[in-house]
Amino acid sequence: MDSVLIITIIIVFLALSFDFINGFHDTANAIATSVSTRALSPRRAIILASSLNFIGALTFTGVAKAIGGQVADPATLEHGLQIVIAALLAAITWNLVTWWFGIPSSSSHALIGSLAGAVIASAGFGALNESGFTKIVQGLLFSPLIAFAIGFILMILFKKIFANANPHLYNNRFRRTQIITTAFQAFTHGTNDAQKAMGIITFALVAGNFQTDLEVPLWVKLSAATAMALGTSVGGWKIIKTMGTKIFKIEPVNGVTADLASAGVILTATLIHLPVSTTHVITSSILGVGSAKKFSAVKWGLAGRIIITWIITIPISGFLAGGFYELIKIIFL
Repeated sequence: MDSVLIITIIIVFLALSFDFINGFHDTANAIATSVSTRALSPRRAIILASSLNFIGALTFTGVAKAIGGQVADPATLEHGLQIVIAALLAAITWNLVTWWFGIPSSSSHALIGSLAGAVIASAGFGALNESGFTKIVQGLLFSPLIAFAIGFILMILFKKIFANANPHLYNNRFRRTQIITTAFQAFTHGTNDAQKAMGIITFALVAGNFQTDLEVPLWVKLSAATAMALGTSVGGWKIIKTMGTKIFKIEPVNGVTADLASAGVILTATLIHLPVSTTHVITSSILGVGSAKKFSAVKWGLAGRIIITWIITIPISGFLAGGFYELIKIIFL
């Protein structure tokens, strides 16, 4: 069998593994609030999230094309396939480390940082598409701030609108509404996050001369959507516990507000073909909602540790990818 084909098969396997891990790592964020308020049982939440993730993953491809071409041009890289392997190994490693410790870090940051690190290790800084990479990083940085602000504002509005409502009736209605907002959240997660694996596989297909453009083949869409849905079905209970209970005590109205804020930001990013960190967006919306509810109720020490993890993810995953690339170079080059 041709060595390029073998390497490409390895890449597809690693990319789908990344998507599977992303499913139980990041999708936990999408269902954490509904599980913590008992709007949905864990089993029903996972089934709902898996189904909507699958549908969302098949709906759009703009983010996949951005991942496939905005960090670097795969057609011009001499060792493009090896770069992709190194990037995936680094991103998977960092995802598993943060999952093990229950830290909701970003799979998107890990993948983008890893891809950039592997490209730099192989071809130097000049091989990076500076404008495209900068645009992606700006999206990753600003989207959480926007989600925080929207979550804060929506929570203030809900507090004013329902100030005189019967608390029991009020909570029951919002708990039922959470089923809808959780479904919306899971759908938007699929529209953005599953496309990252699609983009990295398409990047590899172009680098290996299996295709000449960044159009995502149907088999790639179906494979990535299925891998994420299966990963979601496994669940990420450590992260659900962190997101749903440890930042602040979430009530149904808080869950609905956080879901609406984060899902709106993620869907907007998908529509403008911008990969964002669903983890950052969802966590930030929860922090915004918690701040509006009662600033002192938010456990800012834990929030600070989460933010530190966000900050270090891109450089650490980049260095990991550089190390993996040097190892791969010894094996394959």
